[in-house]
Amino acid sequence: MKLRDSFIRPDIAAMEPYTPIVPFEVLSARLGRPPAAITKLDANENPYGPAPRAVEALQHGRFYHIYPDPEATALRAALSAYTGVPAARLLAGAGADELIDLLLRAVLAPGDVVVNCPPSFGMYPFSTAVNAGRLVEVPRRADFSLDVDGIETAVAAHPTAKVLFLCAPNNPDGSLLDDATLRRLLALPLLVVLDEAYVEFAAEEQERKERKEEERRERKEKNNLSAPSASSSAPSAFLPSPSRITWVQQHDNLVVLRTFSKLAGLAGLRVGYGAFPEWLLPHLWKIKQPYNVNVAAGLAATAALEDVAWLHDTVRRIVAERERMVARLAAFDWLRPYPSHANFVLFRVVGRSAAQLQQALAQQGILVRYFNKPGLANCIRISAGRPQDTDRLVEGLQRIVEINE
Repeated sequence: MKLRDSFIRPDIAAMEPYTPIVPFEVLSARLGRPPAAITKLDANENPYGPAPRAVEALQHGRFYHIYPDPEATALRAALSAYTGVPAARLLAGAGADELIDLLLRAVLAPGDVVVNCPPSFGMYPFSTAVNAGRLVEVPRRADFSLDVDGIETAVAAHPTAKVLFLCAPNNPDGSLLDDATLRRLLALPLLVVLDEAYVEFAAEEQERKERKEEERRERKEKNNLSAPSASSSAPSAFLPSPSRITWVQQHDNLVVLRTFSKLAGLAGLRVGYGAFPEWLLPHLWKIKQPYNVNVAAGLAATAALEDVAWLHDTVRRIVAERERMVARLAAFDWLRPYPSHANFVLFRVVGRSAAQLQQALAQQGILVRYFNKPGLANCIRISAGRPQDTDRLVEGLQRIVEINE
């Protein structure tokens, strides 16, 4: 027997690799188009790029030749001010992906069960496999809501169940998770990991609704000539109201993960963070890589949190463009959108091939994500871009229709 056959774990040898997004330079060469001629709506990235203060911080950084702070002290202090969670309960990482892996390394013995609710983020089953866990799946319903009874049954049937992964807004459909459901799941005897990568976009929607309600009340009061009610203006800090990150202080089996990739346009620097139970953190600190948040990522993320007005405005623009995209694509009745509270929209393609549609758009330099797995048959997911990106998408779809007529 060769060493290469005997040294690799059998489960690793048998597992499928994760399929990442193709690098931009490779895409450019493959499509024969310069980057400026590519409309990239396939990875839920921030189309406006990093916050200006983050760019400035990177330009003026002085210590790239020195190892970074292993505790990311400055970043965690800024995150504490942003989230309202004590810095001692926060851990930063090289993206939320690293924190998912770190958590599973800390808690899983070989064969321990992780409960997943597909369709959802592909990193959950991938990291479970890498860490020798056993994946038990409880599929979502047709409307992408959770099968809570099914989750409870699965946990009861598997005494070694350690972790339940949830994503809200969920990737790839953008659905939310209500408080009552989360509280019910927190009653289960396992860690509940809530991935809030897209929560800022749901927060913007809630703030818009609150502003409209306030305007409605003001109009009513003006018409009735009554005394004005107390103001319900948005808080000065941009803390997403749908977020449950502060719940970690009341629930010792809740983990909440967040990222700078979507909100702050720092996907390329790989920086995320999480709020964890107090009892779990010492073990995560023991096993994490000592310098996991590099100097550039730490500088950029910390500076981005000082640019709250820019972050808020960018999220507002993305949410507005998501709604505009749905309205524009209503002209194509074979694209059926699902309600989304994130920076993307999932469409079911009816009467046409979603795979062929994705390829036809790619030939025009327009990139969208194609799915054809359980619960996502013949679907595409389109990220919300800038107005010019939406316009180009509509033009590309119109060309496809004209060619096929």
